[in-house]
Amino acid sequence: MYRRTRHTARALIAATAAGTLLASCSGAGGTASSDGDSINVLMVNNPPMAELQKLTAEHFTKETGIEVNFTVLPENDVRDKISQDFSNQAGQYDVATISNYETPIYAKNGWLHALDEYIQDDAEYDHDDILPSMRQSLTGGDGKLYAQPFYGESSFLMYRKDVFDKHGLEMPDKPTWQQVADLAEKVDTAEKDMKGICLRGLPGWGEVIAPLTTVINTFGGTWFDEDWNAKLTSPETTEAVKFYVDLVREHGEAGAAQAGYAECLNNMTQGKTAMWYDATAGAGSLEAGGSPVKGKIGYVPAPVEETESSGWLYTWAWGMQKASKNADNAWKFISWASGKEYEQLVGEEIGWASVPAGKRTSTYEIPEYLEEAGAFADITRDAIASADPKSPGTQKRPAPGIQFVGIPEFTDLGTKVSQQISAAIAGSKSVEEALKASQRLAEKVGEEYRNR
Repeated sequence: MYRRTRHTARALIAATAAGTLLASCSGAGGTASSDGDSINVLMVNNPPMAELQKLTAEHFTKETGIEVNFTVLPENDVRDKISQDFSNQAGQYDVATISNYETPIYAKNGWLHALDEYIQDDAEYDHDDILPSMRQSLTGGDGKLYAQPFYGESSFLMYRKDVFDKHGLEMPDKPTWQQVADLAEKVDTAEKDMKGICLRGLPGWGEVIAPLTTVINTFGGTWFDEDWNAKLTSPETTEAVKFYVDLVREHGEAGAAQAGYAECLNNMTQGKTAMWYDATAGAGSLEAGGSPVKGKIGYVPAPVEETESSGWLYTWAWGMQKASKNADNAWKFISWASGKEYEQLVGEEIGWASVPAGKRTSTYEIPEYLEEAGAFADITRDAIASADPKSPGTQKRPAPGIQFVGIPEFTDLGTKVSQQISAAIAGSKSVEEALKASQRLAEKVGEEYRNR
């Protein structure tokens, strides 16, 4: 067992105190202990999960006889609830949505049921079809598989092809960050009501820290070296953070310190920005029917400096609690929800643009899907395939992760550092001041690990 940080303990206490309120969000069947031909599933309330909930009774339950009792909660709430139930091994939930951040941590603590035997015995599941980077990110330190992906994403650069053509600008097939900065300046100068780029500045380890950390990686920096020495004030990290802050302050969106994924998506959709570096998942909204910029966007890999690639890797995946008394039925649900047949079902009944992609090689061979997502499908697949959570930068790391450090303490550390970075973007402190404060925070975490 790892030592829980005060932040984690507070989260667990808060989740416990809110237990009766959380239960009211359950789907049909409530959250009574599952037995017989039923399982309890706790999941985040993202749109793909809402679609899954609609399809389950009519298809999975009808075919297998297994009733699924869903509890669906917002992301912060669901993380707390999962942490509470899985850490106590209470067994209330058989399956939960966890990401590639939680999976290795939960596996190390013995909270998850290894899935290797189920995968080996399930010939129809075709685990070899799962993208290698996804398989790797959901593997524990013992080499076993502890979760299966529902959908996945990386990051890339989105840009307005029509605006670039208008001003005779050319986007390189594989741009560097300096080339992106030069293009942002040119568009910003030429277009009166359009900024050159949108980058997240909103505090949060899953907001500004996600894209910023990929920039740090490709500039040669890191949060920690392989011996857990904090490196947030190193020349490479300082250069990367200063570049990011200067770029968004000089050529980025208004109010950047309070702009996150949602704000940048709106700015890009509404024609207020010419470029956007963010999650590959954003492309689906930009190319959706009714989008004013549909067909006007170009997509290129995440910009680089010292590395060959720099896109992040993220997945919402299905993990089975080790204490589950319904492991066989839980696997049947996981294999259905992560399988090829489910993707086909979503495409046929909801629409091919809604397919939970980013996890299987075969998805990118479906003609109907490629017709809907052709503008960004290949580059998304390539970005996910090239992501390397174990070695995302130029130096060895003590923990896996591209846009995060794969340790329990990172939720607290990353959030506190993000507040420093946002303050620098807002202009209330210098980058050097922000990083000096961040370094002190990181040193405390690094010291804990060195002393273990």
